[in-house]
Amino acid sequence: MSDDKEIKLHDLTLEEGETLLEFPCDFPVKAMGLTCEEFEIAVIEIINRHVDNLSEGALTMRPSKNGKYTAITITITAHSKQQLDNIYIDLSACEYVSIAL
Repeated sequence: MSDDKEIKLHDLTLEEGETLLEFPCDFPVKAMGLTCEEFEIAVIEIINRHVDNLSEGALTMRPSKNGKYTAITITITAHSKQQLDNIYIDLSACEYVSIAL
């Protein structure tokens, strides 16, 4: 490979705490879990712990093909990387959440 076509991967490296996001920004928080009322309540409570005001229509839910699982997407106005990190830490620790994206 010639030098003029070399791709420098280290140029894409982020330092600890850096992010490509510019805040504030709209950010879709997604969680999946077994379909049950407790899952829905837990996800909403976690988001409310970290977000002051959710806009109308911020929450969408979609059941899996067989209805065993539900995917919840809540679009928030994120104000910092730390806020997003805290949301994902809480979602990951929740017994009703199988996956947080």
